[in-house]
Amino acid sequence: MAAAAGGLGPGPGPGDSPEGPEPEAPERRRKAHGMLKLYYGLSEGEAAGRPAGPDPLDPIDLNGAHFDPEVYLDKLRRECPLAQLMDSETDMVRQIRALDSDMQTLVYENYNKFISATDTIRKMKNDFRKMEDEMDRLANNMAVITDFSARISATLQDRHERITKLAGVHALLRKLQFLFELPSRLTKCVELGAYGQAVRYQGRARAVLQQYQHLPSFRAIQDDCQVITARLAQQLRQRFREGGSGAPEQAECVELLLALGEPAEELCEEFLAHARGRLEDELRSLEAELGPSPPAPDILEFTDHGGSGFVGGLCQVATAYQELFAAQGPAGAEKLAAFAHELGGRYFALVEQRLAQEQGGGDNSLLVRALDRFHRRLRAPGALLAAAGLAEAATEIVERVARERLGHHLQGLRAAFLGCLTDVRQALAAPRLAGKEGPGLAELLANVASSVLSHIKASLAAVHLFTAKEVSFSNKPYFRGEFCSQGVREGLIVGFIRSMCQTAQSFCDSPGEKGGATPPALLLLLSRLCLDYETATISYILTLTDEQFLVQVQCSSASLAQDQSPVTPVSTLCAEARETARRLLTHYVKVQGLVISQMLRKSVETRDWLSTLEPRNVRAVMKRVVEDTTAIDVQVGLLYEEGVRKAQSSDSSKRTFSVYSSSRQQGRYAPSYTPSAPMDTNLLSNIQKLFSERIDVFSPVEFNKVSVLTGIIKISLKTLLECVRLRTFGRFGLQQVQVDCHFLQLYLWRFVADEELVHLLLDEVVASAALRCPDPVPMEPSVVEVICERG
Repeated sequence: MAAAAGGLGPGPGPGDSPEGPEPEAPERRRKAHGMLKLYYGLSEGEAAGRPAGPDPLDPIDLNGAHFDPEVYLDKLRRECPLAQLMDSETDMVRQIRALDSDMQTLVYENYNKFISATDTIRKMKNDFRKMEDEMDRLANNMAVITDFSARISATLQDRHERITKLAGVHALLRKLQFLFELPSRLTKCVELGAYGQAVRYQGRARAVLQQYQHLPSFRAIQDDCQVITARLAQQLRQRFREGGSGAPEQAECVELLLALGEPAEELCEEFLAHARGRLEDELRSLEAELGPSPPAPDILEFTDHGGSGFVGGLCQVATAYQELFAAQGPAGAEKLAAFAHELGGRYFALVEQRLAQEQGGGDNSLLVRALDRFHRRLRAPGALLAAAGLAEAATEIVERVARERLGHHLQGLRAAFLGCLTDVRQALAAPRLAGKEGPGLAELLANVASSVLSHIKASLAAVHLFTAKEVSFSNKPYFRGEFCSQGVREGLIVGFIRSMCQTAQSFCDSPGEKGGATPPALLLLLSRLCLDYETATISYILTLTDEQFLVQVQCSSASLAQDQSPVTPVSTLCAEARETARRLLTHYVKVQGLVISQMLRKSVETRDWLSTLEPRNVRAVMKRVVEDTTAIDVQVGLLYEEGVRKAQSSDSSKRTFSVYSSSRQQGRYAPSYTPSAPMDTNLLSNIQKLFSERIDVFSPVEFNKVSVLTGIIKISLKTLLECVRLRTFGRFGLQQVQVDCHFLQLYLWRFVADEELVHLLLDEVVASAALRCPDPVPMEPSVVEVICERG
């Protein structure tokens, strides 16, 4: 068995020990067992049914360091039957073959790498051998060079020292020659006007002359140079005071004078004085352009002139001052800041005066370009003179102009809206004057809505130029925040919408003054316009404004921190527009109802109802009432939808007529027709009113045609009822009222939401006339019907 266990199967590969493959298979089995134990959640002792780990000194442990094959075989022979021994042998042979196969696979997979590594090592040996040879040759060459260098240095040592001494003597002689020639050089430079070169010569020799002035020869040279330098300083001061040259030349004069040792404080004052004169000349030139006599240039030319003249000169002065008088410290900086602040304030006043002349113009493009150049020009002096506050003042001017332009555009929108209303008034009056048909209300409404919307879009486009990316001041916090939200959205758009609503409501606030002269069709058109704004236009306009302006606010966190003012919600504006539309429509109902009521009132008050003749026709005023109501129905139908009506009876006209001729009405009025029961008549009438439905004459008007006509008819019939109650009727007067009411019922029921409303009101009119009739004998229903059909 030992021979079978140790010798069966393929032998180990070359270089492998006999025990080499055996530890691999148990190791792999342990890994597999460990994964199974981890999956089933078993401890090592539970999974194996034995203690957690084998004894490292166990001689029968195949994986142990003290494994003894003889002891292991003896144990197998004693404890295992033959079949188990054969299985053990088969298993061991399988493991040996698997290990051998794995080893061969490992060798095959890494064969190319082994070959490459061998070739690399061989090349490295050859390369290092060549490098060693080259390094040896380099070391030999360096030794030879070092030897030659040492011999050359030893040979030239004495000559080098002598050459160095001669070079020093030569340099000293050249300096002495320069000193001795200095007076003549300075004189020649002064004569030629080369003041800068003369100052440089003087600067090079000043320290040496000061050091050796105790020597007579150097003292004479110094005295001559001082005389020449004094004359040079005098000429420079004369040139500086003449002021004919520009700022760079004057700055050069001051720089040379400072180099000659002139007092800096005095030069500083003179420098600012000369600069003030030149800049004031520029300001006077700008002021002359604002005069009334010559034609003033456009705003762009004005800002270009001021930017190139005054602002450019101020930049040159500031730059030269800071370069020349930097040693003055904070006192000099404050003096320059005060100088710039004073002159800058005068320049800003002129600019604002010129900008005020542009506020009446409608085009913003030229104004924004001029403001952009004005602001851009002041960046440089603003950075140079931060203490003067020039950049901040320029930004404030731009912001102020932007606010004024917003106000100008708001006034323009208001004027455009009032102009549209004037056009509508003229269009409504023109057909009546000319006797021909004019444009319809729907067309007029569309014209007003499109005109107002186009003006709003034009205003948005105009003010949007202030926030364009290419404009230098568009990145300022005001234009990224407050200008967009509070200026454009709230001040311009929301302000105009509210102004439009207020203007529309003004036609309702004073009926005696404005309302009485306002055409009813204009009230109807304005109500529909406000309703359309509430439905869609306000949301569209504010969305368009937010897309063009408020997005820029959201992109800047700094501007959001400054822009804390709330914006008006869309719902609030829509509610205001809807309330305006409701008030206008209610006022329209009252005005139209008043017109018809006046006709009815006059027709009742001017007639003698006691002595009237037997009715043969419907009165003309009733026909006029029906005609006007029909015209109002057509007019309202042009702008508003039909609305909802209650279900109509199969024959409303017959039903209404039967009210006055039915047995129920005859029974109701029968006591009143007998003189013996006047008290019973009043009692029955009052009892009937208690149980009748109360009619709210001035109920809220809905936004549809039926509701509008219902309100007008209720006002008209209520007026008729109240006028009837103030009159006394004869028999034929009562019959005339009966005929008129039946005629109205024939035609008015189709205009109202509930025909029962017309029925009740006309019933009240006839009942009131009957109560105020000494001889209440109603007309036969068939006769009433014939008269109304004939009428």
